[in-house]
Amino acid sequence: MGRKTDRVNRTRRELLAGAGALGLAGMMAPAGPARAAAAPAAGGATLSVARGGKYATEPLRQDAINVTAIQSRVRSVDVRNLKPTLAANLEHVLHLVDVAQGSPAEWGGERLWGAKQDLICLHEFPIQGFQPWTRTELNKVAFDLPGPETEAIGERAKRYGCYIAFGCYARVAGWPRHVVNMSVIVGPSGGIVAQHWKARNMLGLFGENALIGTTVYDVLDRYVEMYGWDAVLPVARTDIGNIAMTAVGMEPLLYQCLALKGAEILVMSVTGGSNAESATATARYNRIYTVGVGNSVSPGNLGFMETAGAEDDGSVIVDPRGTVLARTSSHHEDAATARIPIGDFRKTRRLPEVPIALLRPVLEQYEPVFQPNAFLAELPETYKEAGALVRRRMQGG
Repeated sequence: MGRKTDRVNRTRRELLAGAGALGLAGMMAPAGPARAAAAPAAGGATLSVARGGKYATEPLRQDAINVTAIQSRVRSVDVRNLKPTLAANLEHVLHLVDVAQGSPAEWGGERLWGAKQDLICLHEFPIQGFQPWTRTELNKVAFDLPGPETEAIGERAKRYGCYIAFGCYARVAGWPRHVVNMSVIVGPSGGIVAQHWKARNMLGLFGENALIGTTVYDVLDRYVEMYGWDAVLPVARTDIGNIAMTAVGMEPLLYQCLALKGAEILVMSVTGGSNAESATATARYNRIYTVGVGNSVSPGNLGFMETAGAEDDGSVIVDPRGTVLARTSSHHEDAATARIPIGDFRKTRRLPEVPIALLRPVLEQYEPVFQPNAFLAELPETYKEAGALVRRRMQGG
């Protein structure tokens, strides 16, 4: 990329960043009604951020909800035998949802015991698994939203009157050849309630390789032009609470920004990450409920040890004081279930006071090693090509 193009892209980023700063400045303005808590952003759109402790919500259908984190295996589909292996993984996910609702098919589909679950959370790759696929292979593995897979999960959500949150590799209209690490929430109507792109990948930490799934940061300028700044860190405002999902690990500032945007429940779905530890700290620091759901021991996942990514501390549900309400009992397939008094929480919640005036100069002037928009200029085919791109970026190329 030439110097002229660099200057053009830099100017473009600065203009968009300035619009984002207007949104941050809006947090300092006098508070308005809770449902109208929004600040100006790019293109005259709104950035929904808490102002004076108030943030946008939808009316709750009930004062308390039951939440389950399903700690399931990672078993990668076989690209050479895609249809049956994908179907088997999907069927396993549906079975786990049935079990969480106390209604497995082998019991005739009736709930024999246990309470109805209002929110069921799975990790980021329960259906397709994970392998260092090429871009061509990944486009085969990815599926459309909506599609047969989300419709099958949506049928379960409608059957049980619940929300189901899970991650997947998705193809997105308008983004040819790109594959997005997507967090999806389906609701009681059976339809998709939210599609949250992964915000960013960790860069420079995988030796000669790097990930090729597209994140918001990889295409930031075009993403904002298409969807607006509010969609960069999205929050799903549902009738069981404000829900945010992220497959980004070790990113406390990102978690805090989601809380400041009004997230009441944060689903942290990172496979292979320290979700229990991170979820506990995130809940305490941001006064938010967190669901840290990861993968279990995964026999038969090509190229990985059975215990790869399985945490000794398990998956957890944590309250705003940092108290673990529920935890899986082992690193095998398991579930943690807790009751969240979402109505009382909303009435009494006090967001942490973030001294924006102190922090803004640092955040505005800090220059990261990796600038955004790398995948707008180049779309690597393999992990090796992505790694080479990362190294060039580290050297200023």
